[in-house]
Formats: sequence, C-alpha cells, structure tokens
Amino acid sequence: MTDELRFYLESTTELDPTLEQAYEDAHEFGLPVPDIVTGRLLTTLTAATQAQAAIAITPAANVVGLYLLAGLGTNGILTCVAPEPEHQRFARQAFRSAGYSPSRIRFLPSRPLDVMGRLASHSYQLIYAEISPVDLKALVNTALPLLTTGGSIILPDVLFSGALIDEFRATRDMIAAREADEYICALEGVYVTRLPLGSGMTIITKLA
Repeated sequence: MTDELRFYLESTTELDPTLEQAYEDAHEFGLPVPDIVTGRLLTTLTAATQAQAAIAITPAANVVGLYLLAGLGTNGILTCVAPEPEHQRFARQAFRSAGYSPSRIRFLPSRPLDVMGRLASHSYQLIYAEISPVDLKALVNTALPLLTTGGSIILPDVLFSGALIDEFRATRDMIAAREADEYICALEGVYVTRLPLGSGMTIITKLA
C-alpha cells in the first residue's frame, strides 16, 4: 500500500471519540496497535462471519476489542487474553465508554498458550492473535480447534515486511517467523491469505 493511499484512507475515515482515546492510551504506553485500515478489516471480517464469539490476544485489547465488538452480533462475546492489569484497565474503560455491557466481555489474565487449551472447541468465529514469532506455530495449532467452520485466525505483523525471503537474516525471531509462515502455508483444511497490512498479516480460515 502506498503512503498516499494510506494517508487518503486514514484521513477520510472518521473515528468515534472512544476509539480515538483508545489509540491515544495505547500510544502513550507504547503498545502496538493496528492501523485504521487494519482495524476496519477486523470489523468487516467479524461482521461477515456473523461472529458471536471472538478472541483478542493483544496488549492493546482496548483498540482491537473495539473493532471486534463493532462487528460482533448484539449478543456476541469477546474474550480478551490480557495478562497485564494495566492493559485490562484500558480495555475495560474503553468498552465501558463505548456502551458495551460488561457481560459481553471476559478477561483471561494469563499467557495465551497457558489458557487457550482450556477454551471450548468449535466455539469461536474469529481469533486475533498478536504473539511472539517463536510461539506462532504453537498458537496456530492451539487456536485452529477452537474455530467453527469458516472461522479465521488473524495474525498481524508476522511477515517482517517481506524480509523473510532473505535467508541470510537469521535472527531467532526471523527464523521462527519464516518457519511458521512455511508451516501455515502447508496446512490442510484451511485457506491462507497474506496481506500487505502492517508488516504483513496472515489470515487462516478453517474450511471444515
């Protein structure tokens, strides 16, 4: 995406005050957040799957959660995996300001891989997971059984802006991300889409 196109899209997309405040809070504490284009895609994907249950694995649950909740059905439940109490506080405040009932959101204050194996299988339509490259393969293997047919895992910023093609770049994270990308593309029973959003987004959609 060109800088000009990104600027046009972001400058012509209106954000409500709650989402603007959520971005400000996340930026203040240095939390990685999806840009507006990516956020709108999250809302669209959530709405398109008619999701009633979604998971947000990210320290910026306040921003990501608002985008997901906007696309969830009126009785949809959002599960936020947010180990840090301060991140939870931001998210609770954002959801309350946006008018969402506390009964529609639950927080799991645990590491993602410690808690996801205890969630119900075939129960979620969308999982947004911002996670270390070294944990990507394990997360995908744990998350896929949780999805209903047609559900998706969204993995932001996992393609290192295309630098994975450079085999001479051999940092631990780079190697792990390259191996995870190869693993994901070889999975059966899924449809994999990679998009030039952020530093490279991967979407895994469960076919059966």
